[in-house]
Amino acid sequence: MKTLLSALLLLASCTQTPDPVPPRSAGTTAREEAGAVLPGIETFLADVPAALRGKRVGLITNNTGIDRARTPDIDLIARHPHLRLVALLAPEHGIRGNVEAGEHIQDETDAGTGVPVHSLYQSEDRGPTPEMLRDVDVLIYDLQEVGGRTWTYVSTMALSMQAAARKGIPFVVLDRPNPIGGEIVEGALLDPRFTSFVGMYPIPARHGMTVGELATMFNQEHGIGVELIVARVAHWRRGQWQDETGLPWVNPSPNLRSLAALTSYPGSVYFEGTNITEGRGTDRPFEQVGAPWLDAPQVAAAMNARGLPGIRFEAITMPVLPTAAKFPGQTIPAIRFVVTDRQAYRPVRTSLLLINEIRRQHPADFAWTRTIDRLTGSDRVRLAIEGGTLPALLEEWDREAAAFAESRKRFLLYP
Repeated sequence: MKTLLSALLLLASCTQTPDPVPPRSAGTTAREEAGAVLPGIETFLADVPAALRGKRVGLITNNTGIDRARTPDIDLIARHPHLRLVALLAPEHGIRGNVEAGEHIQDETDAGTGVPVHSLYQSEDRGPTPEMLRDVDVLIYDLQEVGGRTWTYVSTMALSMQAAARKGIPFVVLDRPNPIGGEIVEGALLDPRFTSFVGMYPIPARHGMTVGELATMFNQEHGIGVELIVARVAHWRRGQWQDETGLPWVNPSPNLRSLAALTSYPGSVYFEGTNITEGRGTDRPFEQVGAPWLDAPQVAAAMNARGLPGIRFEAITMPVLPTAAKFPGQTIPAIRFVVTDRQAYRPVRTSLLLINEIRRQHPADFAWTRTIDRLTGSDRVRLAIEGGTLPALLEEWDREAAAFAESRKRFLLYP
């Protein structure tokens, strides 16, 4: 029986203003008939497109780029008879995904393959330079998406697509499921005036798309015009979360260590833009927030009284490691997110209401940091909380998210 993947072998347009044509998809094999969810690395290598055979490959990946048996893409591509791995390109957190956020990453040589590793995080715009791509005939991308706009790997993908378009080489996305599902869309679209490495294009805070779908949108909507090939995931459906796919879990970064953390991350990341810790340096980053001056029981009680769907709040005390950026070495009052229904839970709305409540109860202690507008995608959150109009803004955002959910349909690759 032919699958959707084997039926759709369409080439994306290469012009700067491309027509809305789906990206070409890599082939599949009879193994798909068993119904297992297969990541893009497996569907791609099972039937490498003829036009790419024998080509010199530049691979953008890290520890999240693996097959179902946890074999790294680096090894799989290096030993594949139809591909020649000549360059590795490392995003934020490094080629092994163990470097803390924002830390400098040096170029190196991969010990297993002898292939040079170029650090994208130290280039001028954090995308591939012409020198990095000098010997590259095709650029392949495989990094785990987490479902939130602020995730820098998506910006790395967009910058790499632009670099491939400038050189005139194909760009291959080895797709993976969105770990927090592909159905829920939440939050406002990025205001282009606030474009940054934590948000390059106008998508919502929680977009509900895979990297292959995002690449298709970026290529067609924003004029990248690269020759795009998406190696689709086999047998994934939009309603599936990571723990329902049978695929192995890998920490996408040092501070995202569980599906529970990813579930709250699209909203709890906003605490980075305040003087409240988002939990870095604790046992549950992005699942708990705190500060020495926080009246955690009082704030938690006020939030629980709201009866927000799918979530309750626990007042705890939270030890912070001496190496943390905020409140190092202290044990502080904190509030933990306890998700009771992940389908009903809306992390963006929840976190902004929590920030608003903390500010209301602690007006003399609470403060923004300079990153808040970039993280939220505009200055509207900060101004709404300061002006007492957050509920109205959240209602407006719900309408924007609904409109985006409708407009994205032509870029979706999975049912």
